[in-house]
Amino acid sequence: MVPLTRLTGVPFALNPDLIERVDETPDTVITLVDGTKYLVRESLDEVVAVVVDYRARLLAAAGALDAGKRLDAAERSVVRRNRLSAVPGPDDSPTGSTVGSSAGSSAGSPREG
Repeated sequence: MVPLTRLTGVPFALNPDLIERVDETPDTVITLVDGTKYLVRESLDEVVAVVVDYRARLLAAAGALDAGKRLDAAERSVVRRNRLSAVPGPDDSPTGSTVGSSAGSSAGSPREG
């Protein structure tokens, strides 16, 4: 969920997976896939930024779970700010092997390329 503010000043959270489009006319109007519309105080660029941040946090958390570790609140905060790279870091390789360590052992790896 992403936090937003109605024009009246009331905060609310919106599921960004349901957003069809965002228009600025001059008020920012968020249209959901079912046709529901929300008028919000945030600008178009701010709405896009909170949705991108939300998705980046999801991907970072999923990557951490994929690596077999559970993050505490402090680690999630660091992940949110620092793990926006599509290239795996040195700690992301499977235990006991490195990317490209043998000809064909990493072929077909979903992290490659």
